[in-house]
Amino acid sequence: MSNAKSLEELEQKQDFIRRHIGPSPAQVSDMLSALEVSSVQELIDQTVPASIRLEQPLTVGESRTEVETLSYLKSVASKNKVFKSYIGQGYHPTNVPHVILRNVLENPGWYTAYTPYQPEIAQGRLESLLNFQTMTLDLTGLDLASASLLDESTAAAEAMGLAKRVSKAKKANAFFIADDVHTQTIDVVTTRAEQFGFEIIVGKAEDAVNHDIFGALFQYPTTSGEVVDVTDLIAGVQSKKAIACVAADIMSLLLLKAPGKLGADVVLGSAQRFGVPMGYGGPHAAFFATRDAYKRSLPGRIIGVSKDRLGNDALRMAMQTREQHIRRDKANSNICTAQVLLANMAAFYAVYHGPQGLKTIAQRIHRFADILASGLKAKGIALKHNTWFDTLTIVSDNKNDVTARAIAKGVNFATNHEGEYSISVSETTTRADVAELFDIILGEGHGLSVDAIAADVEANGIESIPASLVRDDEVLTHPNFNSYHSETDMLRYIKRLESKDLSLNHSMISLGSCTMKLNATAEMIPITWPEFANLHPFCPLDQAEGYQIMIGELHDWLVNITGYDAVSLQPNSGAQGEYAGLIAIRKYHESRGDAHRNVCLIPSSAHGTNPASAQMASMKIVVVNCDKNGNIDMEDLKAKAADVSENLSCAMITYPSTHGVYEETIRELCDIIHEHGGQVYMDGANMNAQVGVTSPGFIGSDVSHLNLHKTFCIPHGGGGPGVGPIGVKSHLAPFMPNHSVINVPGTNIGNGAVSAAPYGSAAILPISWAYITMMGSEGLKQATEMAIVNANYLTHELSQHFPILYRGRNNRVAHECIVDLRPLKELSGITEMDVAKRLQDYGFHSPTMSFPVAGTLMIEPTESESKGEIDRFIEAMVSIKGEIEKVISGEWSIENNPLVFAPHTQGDVLGNEWDRAYDRFYAAFPVPAVAKNKFWPTVTRIDDVYGDRNLVCSCPAVETYRD
Repeated sequence: MSNAKSLEELEQKQDFIRRHIGPSPAQVSDMLSALEVSSVQELIDQTVPASIRLEQPLTVGESRTEVETLSYLKSVASKNKVFKSYIGQGYHPTNVPHVILRNVLENPGWYTAYTPYQPEIAQGRLESLLNFQTMTLDLTGLDLASASLLDESTAAAEAMGLAKRVSKAKKANAFFIADDVHTQTIDVVTTRAEQFGFEIIVGKAEDAVNHDIFGALFQYPTTSGEVVDVTDLIAGVQSKKAIACVAADIMSLLLLKAPGKLGADVVLGSAQRFGVPMGYGGPHAAFFATRDAYKRSLPGRIIGVSKDRLGNDALRMAMQTREQHIRRDKANSNICTAQVLLANMAAFYAVYHGPQGLKTIAQRIHRFADILASGLKAKGIALKHNTWFDTLTIVSDNKNDVTARAIAKGVNFATNHEGEYSISVSETTTRADVAELFDIILGEGHGLSVDAIAADVEANGIESIPASLVRDDEVLTHPNFNSYHSETDMLRYIKRLESKDLSLNHSMISLGSCTMKLNATAEMIPITWPEFANLHPFCPLDQAEGYQIMIGELHDWLVNITGYDAVSLQPNSGAQGEYAGLIAIRKYHESRGDAHRNVCLIPSSAHGTNPASAQMASMKIVVVNCDKNGNIDMEDLKAKAADVSENLSCAMITYPSTHGVYEETIRELCDIIHEHGGQVYMDGANMNAQVGVTSPGFIGSDVSHLNLHKTFCIPHGGGGPGVGPIGVKSHLAPFMPNHSVINVPGTNIGNGAVSAAPYGSAAILPISWAYITMMGSEGLKQATEMAIVNANYLTHELSQHFPILYRGRNNRVAHECIVDLRPLKELSGITEMDVAKRLQDYGFHSPTMSFPVAGTLMIEPTESESKGEIDRFIEAMVSIKGEIEKVISGEWSIENNPLVFAPHTQGDVLGNEWDRAYDRFYAAFPVPAVAKNKFWPTVTRIDDVYGDRNLVCSCPAVETYRD
């Protein structure tokens, strides 16, 4: 009986593994048979070099069931104390509209989509992001906005970079930051400046004009709450040919004059308080706007309006769509991931409430601040400032007594400065809360009545916002912000946009190097628990005990999985992880008196963020060649390492290679770099082919970033959020990011931050924690092995119809393969773009196109896709091959065939005119399987050239909608 029970328990524990891994045992057997191997282990032996295979299994523990996992995590989360937060400083409690919570944040139709590089099947989220840009432009008063950056502090660092690029003060090397900017922003900008070799000057805002600077940053309102007219400050900075940047509170801009109207060149900030939980620091979308003159220097993604083949308005990413891949070390930044899901939430929040609803929320927040201020002043309490929007800073000789009373009542104030504490009211603040604040600050029996004070404020007013700064222009006038205010209308609008987008809930997204795998529902559930969602990142650590336990366990598991000694969870994107890892290398060399080591070796096949990140760390890049098989040219590596030996800082490599191969020389490569005094940075993009089988630390590298939004199941969110923690060997551990507000244990005091919050996008770490918990040591290894099985099966089947560009030992690939379309292109004139667009008619997102080799498709099926889905994709590719052959044979001309007209919309197929060489039904239903689950693109092929020549990055005019 006990044996039967233990067997049943074992099966339950393995149940999640079976559900995560797509192929059934019978399907695995069929694939192995096609590959002519008898077992998964035999395939692994043929594929992965024995020299790098782990000698010991992972020790993250046995897999747990979904019920066990969520029950345990709930007990951990309960150790967090969710106090009422008045800390402010860029993070505020907010009410997430339930229609957005359920239908966007908790909806795989929104959180499993990929970056909109294939815009014809991404029109929904592109419209939402265009709403975000329009919202940004209206509120900031500037000309051009991006579709979200990572957080307010990194956006400020990007503003500094833009200022240096476009400022006409070319001899200046200093950037000024007002001392009333948020502390974490000063920290992140200073870190960035140190890497660029810029000088940072922190001082009184009015002193900016007294320095030789290329740019300056002001906070509006200030971190302590003061509403200051920055017009003269901006003009003073511009008189020195420098760039004036303003970090603004988005909610205050409903009531305050737009910084762009005050003359600002750049306006940035966090959109968090537009309906996104604080989440212990993130993820949150940052907004960023600048002048049209600086559009070529704008960092991040820009959504633009263009036309499709039929002349319809269509949206796509403009200009910098593939900036890192094209410009590499000349890119404006290393940004690859944005905060798309969170930007969409903020945009929908603005759509749902509309301009009047948002203004009402802002007025209510401000009125409560006025009531609180009026009552305190009536009792002789000294306020630091005479102006405010939502934040009051109180000058106090009994600060400790007051804050102790607050803690006892479950309330947090900001207490950064001696003799002062600050209170930031929010959308969630009520009259009862204000009464409680009076009790805490004044003690019992103070005699104040909130209603009486409110009536007095209403009758007599308080000029807490200077009359010259009161907003007097209309905002958000576009129909999108004035049409969907009932829940019914809003629900349908969200659904209408969702229906335009292809996501993982439709079909396989087989993007090479991007690992679009299952994001299990059980992994997603905890992120909306109040215990995780509603903590301020700067709350006292004893209130975040649950977070610390969860983060600590995740840290230890990632250490075991990577073979490193320590992990920093602060970087909130893969590119930020690269940047943090390179900073650690640079600081390590400096600590040894080797500050001159600044050369980074990068293979020509590297992902574009590698050279962009190296440039951000002020490294000199030397490109290493690849041989005809796609492997790193070891002779070239040896020669270049020897040539720069005295100045070698590091090499940045990807493993398995960007070409999807386990290179045999990887250990030798690490040894060569180390012999010359350098460090080895291993890009974590392909970690899904390592977990449980090998590890970066075991192979011999010194630091890696991990894409938790790839290997460890955090969903892509339509282009973000991402999480990019770094793992390091012990000698680099002291040089990982710290934080100026909350110290991060294990790193040197004084190390700068790379993200606004100490643990980056902490709110989504439970996703990866749950994935590792439910998979356990054995499940994680099985996932890697099955990714290799699926990739090799796919390669084997496609190789009968297309050339496969690169293979490794025994003719095997790792977790992805590259299909070479160039021979067919030469014979037919059909391009890789045509194939990518035609795949949309078959219901698939294109694989990675023209990277790392132009004219190719890089395909990664992941372990989560069943053989049935892989076979469906193979059928589509083989059918497209047949279509190309008809062009080659002359049956179809190069001008008239389904590939060059792809994708086909309903309007296209059902239109009055049809002069194609193929019939309408075949256009839409090229194989029978498509009819069972047809996904219709909503626009035809988009004209990118037209869009770049006619750059429009806000919602189209009302006349367009009337038409």
